Amino acid sequence: MKNLKLKVILKYLKPYKKEFFYGGIALLIVNILSVLIPLEVKNIIDQLKDGFSSDFVISKSLWLMFLATCMGLIRLFSRQIVFGIGRKVEVNLRQKLFDHLLIQDPDWIQKKGSGDIISRATSDVENIRRLLGFTVLSLCNIVLAYSLTIPSMLSINKLLTISSLMIFPLILIIVSLFGGKMVAQRKIQQESLSRLSDLIQEDLSGISAIKIYGQEDAEKKEFNNYNKVYRNSAIKLARTASTLFPLLQGISSISLLILLALGTYQLENGFITIGGLVALILFVERLVFPTALLGFTLNTFQLGQVSLDRIEELFQNSPKIVDKPKAKPLKKKVNGFLEAKDLKIKYEGSKFNSLNGLNFKIKKGELVAIVGPVGCGKTTLTKSLGRTIPIPDGQLFLDNIDIKNIKLSDLRKHIAIVPQEAFLFTSTISENLKFGQPKASKLTVKKSAVKANLIEDINSFPEGFNTIVGERGITLSGGQRQRTALGRALLVDASVVVLDDALASVDNKTAAIIIEEMRENKSKTILMISHQLSVAATCDRVLVMDKGEIVQEGIHNDLITKKGLYKNLWEREIATNKLIS
Repeated sequence: MKNLKLKVILKYLKPYKKEFFYGGIALLIVNILSVLIPLEVKNIIDQLKDGFSSDFVISKSLWLMFLATCMGLIRLFSRQIVFGIGRKVEVNLRQKLFDHLLIQDPDWIQKKGSGDIISRATSDVENIRRLLGFTVLSLCNIVLAYSLTIPSMLSINKLLTISSLMIFPLILIIVSLFGGKMVAQRKIQQESLSRLSDLIQEDLSGISAIKIYGQEDAEKKEFNNYNKVYRNSAIKLARTASTLFPLLQGISSISLLILLALGTYQLENGFITIGGLVALILFVERLVFPTALLGFTLNTFQLGQVSLDRIEELFQNSPKIVDKPKAKPLKKKVNGFLEAKDLKIKYEGSKFNSLNGLNFKIKKGELVAIVGPVGCGKTTLTKSLGRTIPIPDGQLFLDNIDIKNIKLSDLRKHIAIVPQEAFLFTSTISENLKFGQPKASKLTVKKSAVKANLIEDINSFPEGFNTIVGERGITLSGGQRQRTALGRALLVDASVVVLDDALASVDNKTAAIIIEEMRENKSKTILMISHQLSVAATCDRVLVMDKGEIVQEGIHNDLITKKGLYKNLWEREIATNKLIS
């Protein structure tokens, strides 16, 4: 697993190997200078034993200032490069992750939870940025500091060097003991944060339902429970970290005390010069900081490792709905002839088929209604036509071409689907209407609004087409949202338009106007999937579904005279309308 994570880290750093090389060279120079300065201090102090000279002190002071300035500037350069790599990785990784999420199946996104995904795409990506920026810089600095400083210390006095550093292995033992515990605690904290994000996102999306049913207190209680879990996990991690960091700093400082105690004896007996002892003190102090920082570096490294796991988990998920290797683009104009041949769809985990041998033929330019009781498979058919769920080969055709042999991008250009729950983006009405065709002209947008019988509503708004609809179209009524979504579908030059109960929130008079407007366009094949039989009555033909099959077929006037499901549904609708009126 560690090797795997190292491979992943190297994979992220590979595009920036040139910058990383320059940053490494700069860091090496900084560490060389940080070793050179104490050695220069040693030589200066030892030379002062022979007598004080102001010219000598001034010249050497200026030389030390020059070395320190160079070291500071090069250190700044190295940090900018390495930290810059972390920022570049963060931006590119977030873009790559967003691109990856856009190709995922809608069902997977919904099951995973948008809050959890958002948490990973923000906080986890940021943790990876720290891992590849600060942590890499810190670890490289520690390695260089030890590898260059220890030989220099040994050249001055082996006994004092070994004595002052013999406590450092204890630091590595403590780091390894705390390491696994902190990784586990970090993972729990990140997961609890994801649950919090998920709940916030879900409640904000469903705020109307919460208020309608008066569930504010229940949601507060649930949030409080999740919040406490996150608090407890954060406190546990903080306790571990607050124990580790001072412990490391205290242990590393003991080496300085050992050096002072033994150094005094060595100095008295002439085994070391004053300059040598001062240099060793400077060297030990130089090692104390990166050693004490090792705890924080480890903490960041482990947090980054957890985040790497969580991000790679997202990347490892592959969409089930993809183009077949032999899928071809549609080169010619699509007529809009639809055919299902014994279409069978079964959802994962279900015991029964949602579509159970569905058969139909819908000609070019036909306006066909598909009706049936709740759960008969109407929405599943809609998803099948748009290929947002897996479907079998050789069972659903567009212009006699198996839709699984058509590239998804082409298929979705030629089949426009309007769902019952119309999703609108937080932008203007105009931008929502031309979402499927962003470069559409103002005239084209206006025509689509007219076809959807939305133009009068738009003209009544002070800002007209520039009216901001709010999150998910909250400022619009249900009917206005549905008509906006319908206008969006009609604006796209699609040969087939599928309306999945897309007029459910529209009054009968308005629905009739919209249907009549669509009927005039004989170039489009239109499927009206609806539970409203009054809508079906205006269509060219009606297909009646039950338990995933077509059980009746014909025109409205004929079907209401025959015994069967359609007649029962029609009589039930008439009776319901009478009760309401």
